[in-house]
Amino acid sequence: MTPNLSPLATAISLSLATAYACADEATMQTVIVNSTRSALDPDLPNTSVVKTQEELRQQQNIFNPEDALRNMPSMTIRKRYSGDRNALVGGRSFSTTQAPRALVTMDGYLLSNFLGRFDAPRWNMIAPEEITRVEVLYGPFSALYPGNAIGATIAVSTSRPTTFGGSVRVAMQDQSFAQYGDQDHYRNYQGSAIIGDKLASGLWYKLMLNHQDSTSQPMGYYTVTANAAGVFPAPAGGGAATPVTGIGYDTGPFGTRRAIFGANAGAVDHTRQNTVKATFGYDFSPALVAEGFVAWWGNQSVTRNRTFLRDAAGNSVWSGRVTDGVNVFALPASAFAPYTRDEHHAQAGLTVKTHHKSGWNASVSASTYRILDDVQRNAGSADPFAASGGAGNAVVRDGSGFNSIDLQTSYTPAAGDWTGGAHALAFGLHADDYKLKQTTRNTADWRNASGPEAQFVGGETQVLAAYAQDAWRFAPHWQATLGLRAESWQATNGAQRTPGTALSYPRRSEQAWSPKFSLAWDASADTTVRLSAGRGTRFATVAELFQGTAVGSSIVVNVPTLKPERSNALELMAEQRYAFGGLRASLFQDDVRDTIWSQLNLNVFPNVTNVQNIGRVRTRGLELVGQVDRLGIPGLSAEANIAFSKSTILENDNYQPSIGKNWARVPRVRSATTLTYAPTDVWSVSASYRYSGAQFNEINNSDYNTDVYGAVSRVSQLDVRLLVKPARNTEVAIGVDNLNNNRAYQLHPYPGRTLSLEARYAF
Repeated sequence: MTPNLSPLATAISLSLATAYACADEATMQTVIVNSTRSALDPDLPNTSVVKTQEELRQQQNIFNPEDALRNMPSMTIRKRYSGDRNALVGGRSFSTTQAPRALVTMDGYLLSNFLGRFDAPRWNMIAPEEITRVEVLYGPFSALYPGNAIGATIAVSTSRPTTFGGSVRVAMQDQSFAQYGDQDHYRNYQGSAIIGDKLASGLWYKLMLNHQDSTSQPMGYYTVTANAAGVFPAPAGGGAATPVTGIGYDTGPFGTRRAIFGANAGAVDHTRQNTVKATFGYDFSPALVAEGFVAWWGNQSVTRNRTFLRDAAGNSVWSGRVTDGVNVFALPASAFAPYTRDEHHAQAGLTVKTHHKSGWNASVSASTYRILDDVQRNAGSADPFAASGGAGNAVVRDGSGFNSIDLQTSYTPAAGDWTGGAHALAFGLHADDYKLKQTTRNTADWRNASGPEAQFVGGETQVLAAYAQDAWRFAPHWQATLGLRAESWQATNGAQRTPGTALSYPRRSEQAWSPKFSLAWDASADTTVRLSAGRGTRFATVAELFQGTAVGSSIVVNVPTLKPERSNALELMAEQRYAFGGLRASLFQDDVRDTIWSQLNLNVFPNVTNVQNIGRVRTRGLELVGQVDRLGIPGLSAEANIAFSKSTILENDNYQPSIGKNWARVPRVRSATTLTYAPTDVWSVSASYRYSGAQFNEINNSDYNTDVYGAVSRVSQLDVRLLVKPARNTEVAIGVDNLNNNRAYQLHPYPGRTLSLEARYAF
């Protein structure tokens, strides 16, 4: 078991803060670690953290875009393996299964995908090579962002050409993974190419291609849990049991004994993904520009399973009654059933905006996302038999998608106008809609998706919003930001069909007013203190309302009457900037009524997910973020963050035993520390250590045995990276993620030690 390194993480972070007081101010360059003047808007009242392209390349091994968030303060990324399409985001007060509390954009276009419970933001529309900046905004304090930003807003910016040029990048990973006596290496490959130009006419373009071929470590295991006395009850029915070897035993998250039979439910995922994107723009004049993009993403996944069981002749055993001479078990035929998935998605967006340095500006931005085709074929029998066909089912989501449009006008005072009570104003309208269409078909041959409809689920949600925000510099060194967002939500066309039964859900609508207030004081040129308060409303997604299904090894129970989440948030932030770095401290509270919670139970087969409202959950915490440009040695710099939080369930009429318990999947401690040594421009070496404490997955906190498969464990991992520039415009990097090979879980196991190689050439 990995030792608890939380004290070490705390000590490292606090030692950096202490180092600030000892550094030589006269020889260092100012670096603001907390960007209070965001590139997104000059007057956002949110605390934010920024990572630039140069910092990311120097500090981290980035295979997928979401890797850029790994070391951000108070962030959790549920990336189970490279190529994972379900890389969900967790934040200060919300877990990775509450992904609709994080809003993700690419160049202002909506990437947040709420069509399925475990559908992550569409990171696939971005190549790591084109990221220029990643910014995280915390809390619902700006009226400019919708209710899905009540936890965090993640804004990814991509490159724009200024002259003819491009780049080519290749990367690979080799992961060593061992679990329950099963050991193997899993390799991932990725290549990307970018070319672009800005013409004299004002037209610019960029073309991006990205291909990756990834294979996961086993994601799940078929288990049988003993009763409270530690006894495995004999299975129903008669018949002889096949003597086998290979059954393993351990203790599960609830402290009960369990038996493990092999990696199941499509455990090893081999995925091939391709992205093609064209980005373009035209400068009509220095003050009027248009830009847009068209992107296509495709994925082909083939999964396989592994049984640990062998009979007396050494043959693999996949199903039926088995015994190890002590216990008898019955393995269902579908326990080790594989699946395949083929999908193609498309997205397009267009923005027209003005660029006046002061005075009035306006913009209109629209985007659309479509699942062109998406078919998951689920076998009904175990791997070796499924290869020959046989009955199964298919899940089809063709035609699902989402749209978004924003209209905004803003006023910026001219330079020097801030004295005497100047106002920076923003007014806007927003609309988005999500449509889910999901059909399950029974198939005579699971390899073919055709067959009679077994179930249909679908529906739509729409949000219309209007907002206003005023950043008022009412006195020297003082600024008040006042905002109000009005939102109207409705759910329509909700339906479920099974043979002989059709259920239509009535139309629902909700309205919300979300006021915002922030007061900032520049106590000196280097010191800022800000108090922010805001309310945010997050409405139920189309998946939470309507996506009740029973497919393969998974059952989902939907709730069409879910109430919206209402967050009342507070933050007191103080930032001190030095010539050699900076330090920020944030006290925060998030008090949420009617929290929407999706509870996944992996400890039963089939797995069951239930959705419900939790009456009230309150999170309080302290976040420290610091950066030092030099630690006594030229070229040596450091940055660190640590967050302490306490999330408590205060009200829950649906389940009284949860009251007073810790909220699920929000750790008490999260930290990340990065040391970088760059003595010249030719090479650098970085090491990052991140830690998060153990968490509960059950809201009654009964899963106390956390460092095992099926639980939400501690994470204690060290990453290293060496970057070398052997020639002009050429970069080569070698690194290792999880160098200490920490075994960690978020129900599914996280990757083991992973070697990373990367080469990049720009022209």
